[in-house]
Amino acid sequence: MAGRRIPRWAIWTGLPLAALVLLIAFWSWDWFIPLAESRASAALGRKVTIEHLHVRLGRVTEVSADGVRIANPEGFAEHPPFARAERLSAQIDVMAYWNDRAVVIPAIEVTRPVVEAVALPDGRTNYAFEFGQPAGEGAEPAPRGAAPKIGLLRIVEGQAHVVDPRLRADFNLAVATRDEDTAEPRIAAEARGTYAGQPITGTALGGAILALQDTGKPWPIEIQLANGPTRVSLRGTLQNPLELQGADVRLELRGPDMGLLQPLTGVPIPKTPNYEIAGQLDYVNGRVRFRDFNGRLGRSDLSGTIAVTTGGQKPEVEAELRSRRVDLADLGGFIGEEPGRTSTPGQSPQQRREQARNESRGRVLPDDPINFPKLEAANVSLNYRADSIVGRNIPFDNMRAVMEVKDGAVTLRPLTLGVGTGRIEGTIALTPRDGERLHARADVQFQRLDLSRLMQATNTFEGAGRINGRARIEGTGRSFADILGSGNGEVTLGMSGGNLSALLVDLSGLRLGNAILSALGVPGRTVVQCFVANVGLQRGVAGLRTVLLDTEDVIINATGAVNIAREQLDVRLRSESKSFTIGALPTSILIDGSFRNPDVGPEMGELAARGGIIGGLAALVAPVAGLLPTIQFGTGEDNRCEGLVRRGQSRR
Repeated sequence: MAGRRIPRWAIWTGLPLAALVLLIAFWSWDWFIPLAESRASAALGRKVTIEHLHVRLGRVTEVSADGVRIANPEGFAEHPPFARAERLSAQIDVMAYWNDRAVVIPAIEVTRPVVEAVALPDGRTNYAFEFGQPAGEGAEPAPRGAAPKIGLLRIVEGQAHVVDPRLRADFNLAVATRDEDTAEPRIAAEARGTYAGQPITGTALGGAILALQDTGKPWPIEIQLANGPTRVSLRGTLQNPLELQGADVRLELRGPDMGLLQPLTGVPIPKTPNYEIAGQLDYVNGRVRFRDFNGRLGRSDLSGTIAVTTGGQKPEVEAELRSRRVDLADLGGFIGEEPGRTSTPGQSPQQRREQARNESRGRVLPDDPINFPKLEAANVSLNYRADSIVGRNIPFDNMRAVMEVKDGAVTLRPLTLGVGTGRIEGTIALTPRDGERLHARADVQFQRLDLSRLMQATNTFEGAGRINGRARIEGTGRSFADILGSGNGEVTLGMSGGNLSALLVDLSGLRLGNAILSALGVPGRTVVQCFVANVGLQRGVAGLRTVLLDTEDVIINATGAVNIAREQLDVRLRSESKSFTIGALPTSILIDGSFRNPDVGPEMGELAARGGIIGGLAALVAPVAGLLPTIQFGTGEDNRCEGLVRRGQSRR
């Protein structure tokens, strides 16, 4: 029996159905992986690979990619790649695109992403992208269109590893979104590792990631950070977080040394004692401002506003600072000295050891090298005012400093220190030399310095009067001790009228009886007729050219030199009573030894060799006559010094 023939219509109908069945049975979305990889690589400017692709069709279609990897750029190791994720899923509203040609993505979820952010010592990084550039042979730039509208973004068990040898940083981040009581999941991160060579730990909690673009409601932020001994707390909201606008954020900082903040802030700060400071943080007109802050720095209070402008070759820093009460020891870091004291509360054990070592060593002048990288790190404009200066044996009452740092050059114009009703005011300029040294030039005026305030700082002597004069000094070195130790210049001081405690004069003349009475608190004063001093500085050696003190009952002359580079004294005080006094020994007082431990006593080998100050008064007052016109006495204050000159000229 012949076989039955299959109808032609069945063939034409069955073949497509069979093909459709086979297509459905063997269909794989992985066929579209090359297209997806090409588009993603073009968009990121970096090679992107995908292991598997899944699509679940519907009005809202879900597209998922497994095993997503984003490669490193050239010059970096192939493994590990810059980023990889176990799965990347996105929901796409098909009908929104069909009706309005709008790209609407209701939700994105990233599962177990891992990021390796690496910087090389030469400054190259693997996280700098060239968006829209072709990432390989045959790749085409991604077409540009309207920005998509994205709903929720979820991150599940994200990890990041950050390495930057320039910042001495190597830390890990755990990043994930949290579904809390809010309608949108908040982003949370935890950090652990090292930064600036110090251990770092921290937590951060922000608003929804995609809400960053929504300027209609505040975006919350909370950060707690510990970098070594430094603690940072940040809490508040941002109205426009992508541009740091509309900030209502409180920043709190505390730690043993504000100099440790430079790696975190990018702003160079000298060493300080322990501190606690809190204020508001915002961003206005391209500047980050830490404004209206108040706090404590060692024994001193500190308040004001600091603004930092970035984007140029180096940060531009503007600071308006004020202290109601300041201990100048807390500002020692500005001149290369260990700041604070061993008695400063809250000092770390290491700082106490540094202070003890500093106080026990033989040197007095700050000899730590000036930190040139910090001077070069930023341009700074600082206006500082201290209403009251406190501290042990400090004769200054208040201070004002206007400082500018420009390309490593420092100018203080003016630096003013109040002393009673008078003041010390000067201009100081520091200019880099050879990348290792600073050239310093100082022009300082002494205007009606209150002698009673100066004597009060000694806790022993008393006095009254007004001191005037001027100093001009310049030198070059790596530290302030080097600069003064190589310096040249001149200092001229003068006082007409006033009085000194009898103890000061009696010690210089070895009036032993009166000295004992004064030490026991028995009052005694001597009237100052005239005081004039002229000291020349040559290569760090201060020679006493003319130092003469004329009182109502004694004349004192000082000679010798002070070696600043070696911190050695070699000064002689010779005195002669204007009338015979029992107990006065005919000898000089010798002041020698080091600045830290000077020796004061009679020069016994010179007992009978005195030439007589009064007898030689004519020779002594000759240079005084030449100095008087250079000293700006107050109105009528120079009469007594002119009287001394007239007496000397009459003896001549």
